[in-house]
Amino acid sequence: MTIESTDVETVTVDVVVPVKDDAALLRRCLRSLRVQDTRPASIIVVDNGSRDRAEVAAIAERYGAVLIDEPVPGIPAANAAGFDRATATVVARLDADCVPPSDWLTRIAEAFQAEPELDALTGPATFIDGPRPLRAPLAAVYLGAYRLFVGAALAQTPIFGSNCAIRRTTWDEIAHAVHRHDAELHDDLDVSAHLGLDRRVRYDRELGMGMSMRPFSDAGSLAIRLRRGWATLRVHWPQELPIVRWAHHTTRLHAAVTAAPTGWSGRVGTARSSRRRSTRG
Repeated sequence: MTIESTDVETVTVDVVVPVKDDAALLRRCLRSLRVQDTRPASIIVVDNGSRDRAEVAAIAERYGAVLIDEPVPGIPAANAAGFDRATATVVARLDADCVPPSDWLTRIAEAFQAEPELDALTGPATFIDGPRPLRAPLAAVYLGAYRLFVGAALAQTPIFGSNCAIRRTTWDEIAHAVHRHDAELHDDLDVSAHLGLDRRVRYDRELGMGMSMRPFSDAGSLAIRLRRGWATLRVHWPQELPIVRWAHHTTRLHAAVTAAPTGWSGRVGTARSSRRRSTRG
């Protein structure tokens, strides 16, 4: 999709969808992207060694998506391959088992248009399958715990891989550093760590997303996710230990408050460095 900003910059959005053995769910996901209020510039489906690849390819073609293959196993490799392929100003990401609301891309594009210094945007999700009485409480616990504990470990807002968007120039800056070849890591947590404390990451409560309850399908699935989360944090230590990141965070906030003009509104939570880029998307 494209949106013209006031300085005549054109904001475009590509969507990346990693997939493995999920052709049926991919069909539902791509159908929901096709009926967005405004469409993406392109949809990039990254097949990560699906046994049903022929069906994945047929579905991608039917819905006008670009299909690429990433032979290195793991979501980190598939996600990175999709982001590398993207050429739009902003790269949005969701999973094959997700169903975004019709205004998802519009909200993303408008957010990056309104905030030229925004590097990444993320939002919540709700479960759209499983026992109905459990959907809301489990989503609140699962995603709330992720934001709380990962946010505390990183001293910043973490992105949630099933509902996020990153400015492409920001991705270009960190693409060489992300741990894309380790299938035992969570790609969204790893990317969050590499976004660092000097980039602006915002959580938008209104940026909705529907997702599968598969994290709670069995105890083993949840245990694997927890193990990978711990492994992703540890791969950044000792240089990125929580105490180190919080020390840097506190120093930045103090500098922002000290440099703030009289009558400043006190929005220290969104303070960031004065870093500027010479090019955008």
